[in-house]
Amino acid sequence: MNKTFNVLFILRKPKNYLTGEVPVYMRLTIDGARVEFAAKRKVDPKIWNYQAGRIKGKTEEAKTLNHYLDLLQSKVFEAEKELLKAGQPITITTIGDKLNNKETVTREKMLLEVYQYHNDQFAELVNAEECALGTLKKFKSAYTSLASFIKWKYGTEDYPIAKLAHQFITDYEFYLKTVQKVQHNSAMGNIKKLKKIVRLCVANDWLAKNPFTAYKITSRETHRSFLTADELKLIVQKDFNNARLSQVKDMFIFSCYTGLSYTDVIKLTPASMVKGIDNEIWIYTTRTKTDTDSKIPLLPLAQQLVAKYKSNPKAVANGTIFPSISNQRMNSYLKEIADCCGINKELTFHCARHTFATTITLTNGVPIETVGKMLGHKNIRTTQLYAKIIDRKVSEDMQILKHKLGQSGTMLVKVSN
Repeated sequence: MNKTFNVLFILRKPKNYLTGEVPVYMRLTIDGARVEFAAKRKVDPKIWNYQAGRIKGKTEEAKTLNHYLDLLQSKVFEAEKELLKAGQPITITTIGDKLNNKETVTREKMLLEVYQYHNDQFAELVNAEECALGTLKKFKSAYTSLASFIKWKYGTEDYPIAKLAHQFITDYEFYLKTVQKVQHNSAMGNIKKLKKIVRLCVANDWLAKNPFTAYKITSRETHRSFLTADELKLIVQKDFNNARLSQVKDMFIFSCYTGLSYTDVIKLTPASMVKGIDNEIWIYTTRTKTDTDSKIPLLPLAQQLVAKYKSNPKAVANGTIFPSISNQRMNSYLKEIADCCGINKELTFHCARHTFATTITLTNGVPIETVGKMLGHKNIRTTQLYAKIIDRKVSEDMQILKHKLGQSGTMLVKVSN
């Protein structure tokens, strides 16, 4: 499950070497970490094939030594298979223990070692399109953050799983907020990922007690940026001469009228467009983030955008509705679009999803249960966060109305007791 796993046989010439045989070493490299084992054989460099890592020729001596080196290499791969089967991390230490006939299972389990193993497996699932690349990036970032904390707090490169306790988590939260200056919700995101690793350790009996038992992960309500009807109209009506800006605008507007996230828009294929129960065109898809079904009737403007890219060469080549573009570049172009339209908001692709939930649906009277189903929410409470935004908007509008009524003197009549 590792990114790199390489076995190479090399010669080690001693200092002041002039001539004669030199020792053969087996070099093992795993994810950039490297270790060398003595092969307990010597070879004359003149007959050594440095590229193949074997002796040249077909003499009996060459055949015997090369066969021996093949056996050593096969032992390394056999050790890897045994560790994989046992669900243990693949590192130069665990492989070395296997080769030296040490019991790896009795060795002290280390937190970052298990965390890295989890990330390596997750990467394989991303390659198999079972998990999202964005989630992997978050796990990698959280791993780096945790490694920095362990170095800062304990002055070590790793931390024993058996020593994990409630204090470790609270200290990590303190570090995230004070040293790394991370906002509360972002800190909780990193701690949630640590909690998953801890659950794996508990499930494998590497940790007797779950340190998260008395720790509560909380989140604070955040402002969900969305476009008003007027702001959305500005973008829809804006023409761009730049082809890339025009494409980003179209994909953003499509999301505003379907509620699909960036990942779900990018992977959308013509097969996702089906006739619904009303004989109209619907999108049938599965949300990448939550693996939940999402069925969305296509509004007219969204249908027009699908038709616009039907013959796009890049989209056709990819077998998708829209041409591919990275999320980073997408958000970069959206900032430019916001500037061109005079919209003073941080415009990101996720803002489109919020716009669908608020401006397009809830504000226009679509029931919250229907909105939640189209958004692919597993829990109605997630959708209710958007309803709170609408309530706030109603309150703001009523404050404006009160102000207007006060200025015009309309209905300013005291109620008699």
